[in-house]
Amino acid sequence: MGTNPEHLPDADAPQKDAVTWIGRDRSAFERVAEPQLAHSPGDPLAPDAADQGGARRKWIVRGVALAVALAVAIALWVSHHSKPALTSLADKTQAPVISVMTPALKAVTSNVTFSGGIGARYDMPIGNDGDTGRVTAVYVEAGDHVRRGQILAKLDDSILIPQVNRLAASLEQARAQAELSQAEYKRALGVAAAGALSAEDIEKRRATAVTDAANVKVAAAQLAESEARVKRTRITAPIDGVVLTRKAEVGQIANPGGEALFRVASGGEVEMRGQLAEQDLAQVKVGDTATVYLTGLPRAFPGRVRLLGAIIDPATRLGEIRIALTPDPALRPGAFARGSVTIGKSQRPVVPQTAVLADTAGSYVFIVNAQGKAERRAVSVADTGDDGIVIGSGLTGTERVVTTAGGFLRDGEPVQVASGGATGESR
Repeated sequence: MGTNPEHLPDADAPQKDAVTWIGRDRSAFERVAEPQLAHSPGDPLAPDAADQGGARRKWIVRGVALAVALAVAIALWVSHHSKPALTSLADKTQAPVISVMTPALKAVTSNVTFSGGIGARYDMPIGNDGDTGRVTAVYVEAGDHVRRGQILAKLDDSILIPQVNRLAASLEQARAQAELSQAEYKRALGVAAAGALSAEDIEKRRATAVTDAANVKVAAAQLAESEARVKRTRITAPIDGVVLTRKAEVGQIANPGGEALFRVASGGEVEMRGQLAEQDLAQVKVGDTATVYLTGLPRAFPGRVRLLGAIIDPATRLGEIRIALTPDPALRPGAFARGSVTIGKSQRPVVPQTAVLADTAGSYVFIVNAQGKAERRAVSVADTGDDGIVIGSGLTGTERVVTTAGGFLRDGEPVQVASGGATGESR
């Protein structure tokens, strides 16, 4: 079996492989034949030249790859941080479609509200106005109805009673002595004409009668004083009313001018005492109808404005208001309450809450004018309710008010009113 001999290049033959060089002044790659350098078999420079050419090509490839990667990174960063251009509604070719409503005038009741507490209309403190004494008995409890003159408590009178008895006896003695002196003076006057007694004796008997009569008055005054002290040991109710608090206890020492032993509400009358804002106080008048609500009770308590404060607190800018209430067991002094006073009724437009906007210039709404453009209209809010926001000024009730999405409109922007209901989504 025959084989063809493989042609092997001569190791000593000159190499004719083409080498490509990249130069600055060359417009395209050209294949040039690298001249064969003659080296001696043991020359070390021949392999170093080949390695130098390969290393140079690697550095060029790496530089190109690094430049491409840097360009891609810059392009990604720019595309990620750039913001899309915003296009306003006015720049669109089609006008935005909105929903509008006409806020017809409605009867609106204007109220002012405030908070405060329930208190007795006339809260009278009752204490000891006599001598210092020990409480020996207490006859009432808090919440009891008392009448004028009814004994509430009693102080110790064990020392005052004997004094009263002694002064009463002294008074009887003084009266007897006065009667005797007066009788002797009358007898002296009877015998004066016969000359039995001298004028000097008659004058002495007159003086004695006058002195004994004066002693009777002194004894009577001392007895009355002692009896008054005894009466002051009985602490009584000065008025008809309800006992609010009782601090008297048996064995307690009651000092004159000390802490009140009882507090009584005159006639059981109660009222609400609250604080009203300065701007609202000017709108309320004495006699206006009021409604009071207690925490935890669903029902309301009717009343009327009884008193308005004469001054405004400069620190809080609040004034006092008092509401007279009908006595009721649920109206206990000290309870927290909320009050509302009706200050008037009027016809005002009411718009949805979504229609009213606000910024640094104040509250406003957008309306659609006769030219079919959105128009900003400044308004003042008078009150809020279940039906919406009550407009105090700025609208007459005949305008077409934008109900929602007014914050996306600009003043003077052309709009298109949606057909259908007056409320709903505006876009």
